[in-house]
Amino acid sequence: MIGNRFPKAARPLLIKGARPIGFDKAFDQPIDILIGTDGRIAEVGGAIVAGDEARTLDAKGAWMSPGWTDIHVHVWYGGTDISLKPTQCGAAHGVTTMVDAGSAGEANFHGLREFIIEPARENIYAFLNLGSIGLVACNRVSELIDMRSIDIDRTIATVEANRDVIVGLKVRASHVITGGWDLTPVKLGKKLSRILKLPIMVHVGEPPPLYDDVLGLLTEGDIVTHCFNGKAGGSILEDEDLYRLAEQAAARGIVLDVGHGGASFSFDVAKAALERGLPPKTISTDLHNRSLDGAVWDMATTMSKLLSLGMKMEDVVTASTTAPRRAIGLAADGLLETGKPAEFTLFDVVDADVTVKDSQGATSTLHRMFEPRHAILGAEPIVAHRYVPPARGGDEPHACPHCGWKS
Repeated sequence: MIGNRFPKAARPLLIKGARPIGFDKAFDQPIDILIGTDGRIAEVGGAIVAGDEARTLDAKGAWMSPGWTDIHVHVWYGGTDISLKPTQCGAAHGVTTMVDAGSAGEANFHGLREFIIEPARENIYAFLNLGSIGLVACNRVSELIDMRSIDIDRTIATVEANRDVIVGLKVRASHVITGGWDLTPVKLGKKLSRILKLPIMVHVGEPPPLYDDVLGLLTEGDIVTHCFNGKAGGSILEDEDLYRLAEQAAARGIVLDVGHGGASFSFDVAKAALERGLPPKTISTDLHNRSLDGAVWDMATTMSKLLSLGMKMEDVVTASTTAPRRAIGLAADGLLETGKPAEFTLFDVVDADVTVKDSQGATSTLHRMFEPRHAILGAEPIVAHRYVPPARGGDEPHACPHCGWKS
């Protein structure tokens, strides 16, 4: 793993009055955190005096969690026709670690690494697409037509040469991708994941293959993304047998990931699963240029949707921080100990009246919202905010005030 790659800062950073949440150590009152110029925690205490050389960030009682970690985004900007820039879904919106979910395959992963992962201020990892071309022309040119789409030797070699950033394999198991190829790509991906000793993330969607059959192939540590999709034939709400299979999969350690996206999250399905005791293990956005201004918006809004459906705040935080870190093999314990890299998100939970949609177009009004304030990457505090999509029907492009991107 590349770990945290924060550049050396000119001055230490003192965060004052933050309320920790989501860490393995409990705190009963706000704390101060001193971060050295090397980006590591120098001191944690009740009232730290750092001296004039340190910059001070007054958290004003905001919550501080481990850095928000989104394990399903598409940020191979310029390399695929759906990808965003990392700045559009990263630190400016409270997210410190992102995982690109299969935008690149073995044939073009070098570009994702050189032009996106390495220059980014956030930590970016990747699931390597089983299909060699990745999502170059997503859904217009399938990456998994037949065996000519897969080069097993080159895929293995690409993973071995990039184990510091590749955290698993990605397979899209849906008839709109694979036609009648059914389970074969999932079986091949699972075989390679065993060889490489990495998890596989499987996109479940319109059958075939059946969501039921996909679950039967997966083992502990593998990830099902779009777990609460509302698609006909693939929804755990409409099929009691499938629901029980999903429960059994979660019990044996398969990670159920939200993967909201533009077509893959249903309020009704998620609410029913939560009421029956089947929460997602991880919360992710599946942000891309077709979902940003549509149903998703950002990580904070996605977290707020799960909060509104009945997840406890602490569980939402865990599913957005340490749980996804564990899912991709990153350290998730002792993140507030002296000497550890400083990677945090400062946020508030505020009263709101915001109307949002799921991927099926159903609307809901959120009355409590996660509001990111700062992303902390080493000794650098980055002002963060929720993404607000442009008003429909307006003629002027919407510009994000922090990342500068215009929609």
